[in-house]
Amino acid sequence: MDDRTNTIAGWVLAGCGAALGLSIVGGMIFHGERPEKMGYVIEGVEEEGAGGAAAEVPIASLLGSADAAKGAEVFKKCAACHTVNQGGANGVGPNLYATMGEALAAGKGGFAFSDALKKVGGTWDWEKMNAWLTSPRKFAPGTKMTFAGLSNPQDRANVILYLNQQGSNLPLPAAPAAGASPAEGGAAPGGDGAAPGAANAVDAVESDVRGATGDIANTGTPASGAPSVDPNAAREAAGRGN
Repeated sequence: MDDRTNTIAGWVLAGCGAALGLSIVGGMIFHGERPEKMGYVIEGVEEEGAGGAAAEVPIASLLGSADAAKGAEVFKKCAACHTVNQGGANGVGPNLYATMGEALAAGKGGFAFSDALKKVGGTWDWEKMNAWLTSPRKFAPGTKMTFAGLSNPQDRANVILYLNQQGSNLPLPAAPAAGASPAEGGAAPGGDGAAPGAANAVDAVESDVRGATGDIANTGTPASGAPSVDPNAAREAAGRGN
């Protein structure tokens, strides 16, 4: 290999090293993150903290239409760590037979639950199981559970129904009552569709007119402070009233 080839190879290596160095430095200076405030609205993307919790569907409203067979399919994601049959052995996670309604982090053949889950306390009711399946790490920070959670509310409802059928059989919670629908046609209750304020205003005007027509019929002139009214029109109105 002659000196020219060595020189070319050296320049190529130097160029590659320079490019790599610039790439590293550029990555340190310029890094892509979601901005704190979006410059424009991206459809389907919701800002953090913008009512995400409020939009969550209550689990009780989903259990009535849940499908245990579909829940069994979703549970296959859990089968690597959990058994669910009666008398099943504990594995990486505890056996889950008859879990609904049981105390958290207790029993299960002496399974070694994390202190984080023990601190939560209570029993595995519908809401707790839903919260756990949504995000185990948020439900019990420090838990040994490595599963990220199920983001789909209907998947969670299906799995919870399936788990409930495996030795627990708790009665399903009542679904939240639907909000009262507005009156048909938008009419105000107890009225003929007119707003109360408008009805009062109409009554006041009619009262003034009746008072004025009565004075004109008796004296021919409006009472002091009464609105000016065409005498002929007032007589006609008074005649119609009779």
